[in-house]
Amino acid sequence: MANLGKLKKIDLRKAWKHEALDFTNWLAKEENIAILSEEIDVGIKVLETEASVGRFNVDILAEEEISGRTIIIENQLENTDHDHLGKIITYASGHDAEIVIWVVKDVRDEHKQAIDWLNDHTDEKLNFFAIKMELWQIGNSDYAPKFEIISKPNSWAKAIKTSQKKGEYSDTKLMQFEFWNKLKEYCKEKGSKLRFQKAYPQHWINLSYGSSDSHIALTINSQANQIATEIYISDSKDLYYKFESNKDKIEKELSMKLEWMVLEGKKASRIKVTKENVDITQNNWEEHLGWLMETSEKFTKVFGKYNK
Repeated sequence: MANLGKLKKIDLRKAWKHEALDFTNWLAKEENIAILSEEIDVGIKVLETEASVGRFNVDILAEEEISGRTIIIENQLENTDHDHLGKIITYASGHDAEIVIWVVKDVRDEHKQAIDWLNDHTDEKLNFFAIKMELWQIGNSDYAPKFEIISKPNSWAKAIKTSQKKGEYSDTKLMQFEFWNKLKEYCKEKGSKLRFQKAYPQHWINLSYGSSDSHIALTINSQANQIATEIYISDSKDLYYKFESNKDKIEKELSMKLEWMVLEGKKASRIKVTKENVDITQNNWEEHLGWLMETSEKFTKVFGKYNK
């Protein structure tokens, strides 16, 4: 039998002496913020560290990939306290943030209750996360970071509550919302690395594949009984024609025939594959979820290569 190492928990201050100078700068690096992004299932693009809000500075100002929604991240290498709880609310209002992330050594019960309360009493556009940060080591190995979600928004419950209060969402919209959340759960269970935007009660959901000029969009057409995966190029005909010049290679590598939509006279362009005879009013979703995951992963790989 192979020798097994023993996990040791490391005090955060052993790795980062100073919150702002050390930890914030470490977390703001692309490879480290990606770990947090994966844990909370939100694509995070760092814009600025120590961003000013009046007399105060928020540790990290960021935005959600694709949607551009403002994110603030407040770091605390100690347990939660009332002072930092007040700060995150001040920073959120100062930057009109929709996603608020509080990264801490540990979360006190009263502050978990406060974050849960904020999530329960705001609509689905405002989202609070309390994240416990840990460091672990095996033997003399490098320290390994671990993020644990202590409190997070319940998007489904928020959407239901909002629709009941305002009559905002139809049954179809709520079904679409449930479908997209099931897709995200399905991909996570299958070990997929797809990077989804937050789901909303609408007929599409977006995901990033590493391009600043385009993204992957998944759509449902309930009337035509179709689902589709597409590359959506918001404003770059040059990128569309770059892809189109490699049309035969792309379709061969995907093993798919695509619909190439230059959309003359419009800024946007699309490249799409469609699955027919899909009725999401039925509960046999797994086949459709699998198709969307598989096509999205292929699009990520192939279009990512030709977009370099």
